[in-house]
Amino acid sequence: MKSRSFKKIRFIRPSLRVVVFLLVFVIGVVPSMLITSGVLSLYASRSIRSDVTNVTNEATLLANQIVTSGYLSDTSQDSMNTRFSSIGNAYDGRVMVINADLKVVKDTYGVDEGRTIVWSNVLVGLNGSSSNYYDQDNSCITVTVPITTITEQDEREVVGVLLITKSTDYITQNGIFFKDVVLEIMLIIGVASIVLGIILAGRFTEPMHRISKSIENVQNGVTEAVMVDDYTETNEISKKFNAFADQMRSIDDSRQEFVSNVSHELKTPLTSMKVLADSLNGMEEAPIELYKEFMQDIGNEIDRETKIINDLLSLVKLDKSGAALNISPVNINDLMEMLLKRLKPIAEKQKVELVLESFRPVTAEVDEVKFSLAIMNLVENGIKYNEEGGYVHVSVNSNHQYLFIRVEDSGMGIPEDSIEHIFDRFYRVDKSHSREIGGTGLGLAITKNCILMHHGEIKVHSTLGQGTTFDVRVPLSYIEKEA
Repeated sequence: MKSRSFKKIRFIRPSLRVVVFLLVFVIGVVPSMLITSGVLSLYASRSIRSDVTNVTNEATLLANQIVTSGYLSDTSQDSMNTRFSSIGNAYDGRVMVINADLKVVKDTYGVDEGRTIVWSNVLVGLNGSSSNYYDQDNSCITVTVPITTITEQDEREVVGVLLITKSTDYITQNGIFFKDVVLEIMLIIGVASIVLGIILAGRFTEPMHRISKSIENVQNGVTEAVMVDDYTETNEISKKFNAFADQMRSIDDSRQEFVSNVSHELKTPLTSMKVLADSLNGMEEAPIELYKEFMQDIGNEIDRETKIINDLLSLVKLDKSGAALNISPVNINDLMEMLLKRLKPIAEKQKVELVLESFRPVTAEVDEVKFSLAIMNLVENGIKYNEEGGYVHVSVNSNHQYLFIRVEDSGMGIPEDSIEHIFDRFYRVDKSHSREIGGTGLGLAITKNCILMHHGEIKVHSTLGQGTTFDVRVPLSYIEKEA
């Protein structure tokens, strides 16, 4: 149960409105928090450095006065003791004078006088160096400076250490004050970020809602175009959706037209057979010759119906996504000779010259059955839609990358306004002539599908009354395209 619940939660998609709102809120609040934290830290460090510098300077001057006044020898000097007390009060801290024997000779707190103090900073002072220490827990800084004198040999001698502490409570108090002010500012920024986030979230997502509504209208049958041009992106989405919708409408229209054509083409032979059968049944004593003639006509209509169904089945197989191709290396020259040999009887019957011209030996990776079907349709059309004494020339050529096949005939040609439709299913240039020779209007559609399955292309050039040329180009090496 826990695993299923986790999966459900994991795949919940956030709303764009929520994402925009959170983004604006985070951008408004987080930088303010970071800046505030940085400013407070900078204020504390700068205050401490400033205090250390000031106390060190004060301690250096005071150490000089201790030497000149001889205080280490006579600690009862009221002027110096008063000076120590005033400094301690001013710093809300403590002043200690330590001699060279680490004995405290003066403590403004009066608790450590006469005691020996061993502390690293004091030892550093006796070595002639100043030092400082920040005690964050007790909120104070401690500065130690050496008390030095000049001997008769003009040498510098350390005779003691001056230790001064200064309270840093004011930094903590100021920090608390600043935090209170910052919290108020953060509250204002947070409220402003919430308001701004709500406004911007609505502004950014409103075009998406309009696009969604427009798409819903299209799904419900409204044909008006989607156009939301608030932003460049929504404008692009609108254009691409409209193009997709137009394409889908075109496909739907083509599908309806295809179904209508299929119904018509399948119904026509059945109607003819019904008429012939009714005619025979209506005759009491039909002559045997007439009976045979009608039965032959019925047989022809059955063959025509069968051809239409077979072509439809071929198209269905080719239209299936991922239709299997049995690719293998094929000698194209031998294949073309075999195909033309099959079609030679048809050409001789039509009194059409059938010629094959091979420019070089060619081997290509193709599905032999489907590729043969495509070329057979082209050559057979060139024969059927030709005149007596005409010709169909087939040429085979290649370069380092492609196989080229050209099928050129001297037939009736194709009108210019029909060329772009000849690969459409059930399209016929001359419907009456096509039916006379048994055409189904599916051959070129099958041919184009076969060529496209091989990642090739087919082009047509034709002049009415002067013949037609089909140019096929197919890669020599078949490469499976990724889905």
